[in-house]
Amino acid sequence: MRRVILFICLLVFSTAIAAAQQYDLVLEGGRVMDPETGLDAVRNVGIRDGKIVRIAPEALSGRRLVHASGLVVAPGFIDLHQHGQDLASQRVKALDGVTTALELEIGAPDVAKFLKSKEGRSLIHYGTAASHVAARAAVFGAPLPAEVVGDHSGAPEILPKSGPATDQPATPEQIEAIEERLRAELDAGGLAVGMGIQYTPGATRLEVIDMFRLAAERRLPVYTHMRSAGRVEPGSSIEAVSEVIGAAAITGASLHIVHINSTCLRDSLECLAMVEGARARGLDVTTEAYPYIAGMTAVNSALFNPGWREKLGIDYGDLVLPDTGEHLTKQRFDELHNSSTTHWVLIFANTQEIVDRVIPHPLVMIASDGAEGHPRNAGTYSRVLAQYVREKGTLTLMDAIRKMSFMPAEMLERSTPAARQKGRLQEGADADIVVFDAATIGDRSTFQKPMEPSVGVQYLVVGGTVVVDEGKIVPDVFPGRAILGPGKVGSGKGR
Repeated sequence: MRRVILFICLLVFSTAIAAAQQYDLVLEGGRVMDPETGLDAVRNVGIRDGKIVRIAPEALSGRRLVHASGLVVAPGFIDLHQHGQDLASQRVKALDGVTTALELEIGAPDVAKFLKSKEGRSLIHYGTAASHVAARAAVFGAPLPAEVVGDHSGAPEILPKSGPATDQPATPEQIEAIEERLRAELDAGGLAVGMGIQYTPGATRLEVIDMFRLAAERRLPVYTHMRSAGRVEPGSSIEAVSEVIGAAAITGASLHIVHINSTCLRDSLECLAMVEGARARGLDVTTEAYPYIAGMTAVNSALFNPGWREKLGIDYGDLVLPDTGEHLTKQRFDELHNSSTTHWVLIFANTQEIVDRVIPHPLVMIASDGAEGHPRNAGTYSRVLAQYVREKGTLTLMDAIRKMSFMPAEMLERSTPAARQKGRLQEGADADIVVFDAATIGDRSTFQKPMEPSVGVQYLVVGGTVVVDEGKIVPDVFPGRAILGPGKVGSGKGR
């Protein structure tokens, strides 16, 4: 009888051990790459309860086994600069390897409504900055349309149309009101202060410094589209970089300069040298770029105030409507610029040579600036892997993964401790993972077909849930969760 009892006890014990070692998902036999530790080896990855629990050479048991032999298993890509927050954009981001896409350049006009609108309806992780542009527009009595605070946030309507609210300087009382609104937005979960200074040219240098002071007060970074572009002085890109680096030095706020390639243009390498110099002297300054020669923005925004052709070194014909391919004339530009309806416009102002020198730069992380109408929305990350790793050979595979996962995660750590569990493929990290074929991954989106999905991502795991399975989006799963700033983290909600 004792033997029977002992046998039963051992059976129960061994069953319990087996259950404890059972994983929800196992990625078997892939080339596991972690950009923080430098791990690059064939391993098996065990996932349970949304976390990476085990990375090991021995076989692991799981409820589902994914054979990843011949594929790269890497941390999911983190896009710090994604305007398109609709589900169609999320699908093409997922097929491009992105597990987290954040609106940090400009920010959503209403953080609370933005977060609420996406709760339980997001394919990938999401979050936003508090928008200086929107706060300023509201204080000036020209609030952004109500419909952009929901699922459509990230459309061009996050930018105010050119007018008094963009072009006039703020009074001390107005600046105080802007700050009050921004504090409320940060309390609602904003991850940073987002500034589009070129879209609010009336903002004085002091107003900019005051916004940096507010960010420093909250120990949060400033993400900024700088004041100007081109070589014409005053108003050159060199001057614009100087302004925001100066504001960071004065206030102590961390600074992230968005899309340095599309703002600095021919002077991109000089601008990067300025960032490098600031960092060498102890300033916390980072930057990003995307791998395309054309930018895109709203044609009736303040970016196109008089003098834009001289500043950018382009003409009307270098502006193209993405939906029709129409090159603008002066007459057509004037019509659209003065319209009350917002229109996208592609801006062909850069060169392939400049972009090819910026992307491999060690200080540059990758971010898409994605929105429907531009191929960068669907193809940024696969394009980097296809062109700069496989074809040009100017980036190693590990360096490319680092630029797209670990470096953005490090930047995001300035806003939330939750980022310490992202951008890594390590035991204890969040199970946000991309599995792709390095030999075939590539972008398919073009200026004519900007929403064409990339190819080569075989599996994408978001918070432990498979959302891309054998190269196809899994229907009706929404594991994406909000990534929140410290103003909201204390409530226990979100990540």
